[in-house]
Amino acid sequence: MRILVTNDDGIHAEGLDYCVRIANALSDDVWVVAPEFDQSGVSHSLSLNDPLRLRKTDERRYAVKGTPTDCVIMAVRHIVTDQRPDLVLCGVNRGQNLAEDVIYSGTVAGALEGVILGIPSIALSQCYGFETRQKPRFDTAESHAPSLVKRLLAEGIPPGVLINVNFPDCPPDQVRGIVATAQGRRDPGLLRIEPRHDGRGNPYYWIAFERRPRNGASGTDIAAIDDKQIAVTPLRLDMTDEPYMTRLAGLFSTNT
Repeated sequence: MRILVTNDDGIHAEGLDYCVRIANALSDDVWVVAPEFDQSGVSHSLSLNDPLRLRKTDERRYAVKGTPTDCVIMAVRHIVTDQRPDLVLCGVNRGQNLAEDVIYSGTVAGALEGVILGIPSIALSQCYGFETRQKPRFDTAESHAPSLVKRLLAEGIPPGVLINVNFPDCPPDQVRGIVATAQGRRDPGLLRIEPRHDGRGNPYYWIAFERRPRNGASGTDIAAIDDKQIAVTPLRLDMTDEPYMTRLAGLFSTNT
């Protein structure tokens, strides 16, 4: 099995090395193509107006001056053209990708690009808290991911679906199980703009989030992580809202 490993935190990210170890536990044919620099929050962006610079850093390991989406395309269409990957693993992201995070996440986007190219793809993220922010528990992801990925592949991942996996912020032996979850929803009031001033008195701004207890609905990725469970969330490439589409079909069928 050929595995392509990528991420959005960059070629030098600690989590990428953990993802490579996870991949090595599954196969001896592992390739790494990751962004040259941190691309967190770039979502599914493509570098259309800038050239992609490719740098080989080691055997089967490359850095691309571009986004996670660029990296997957570069890998499949240019680097491993002799045999396309059988699996894309994207991560291990430094921090959660829960709820609306999946819209902004470069980690999820890298896996999504794999799905677009017809390759089973899994996004892996290690949650952290205030006390573990500087040193996330990547060993939790490393301990549980290989067997989890094997189970997912044995079950089969449908075309057009990516798997978003989040590992809780606890030691590996304190994980309370694995659950299939729905994508959660946060309170939009958590998002705010934080104004500051630089040394010359000029204003600048940070997008920030308020720190307060979150209440994830039962069955969601947020609730699972809060309960120290591994959240496994299937996400669809096709974002069509079929019930509302049916309503619209009825609405527009009356047009003359």
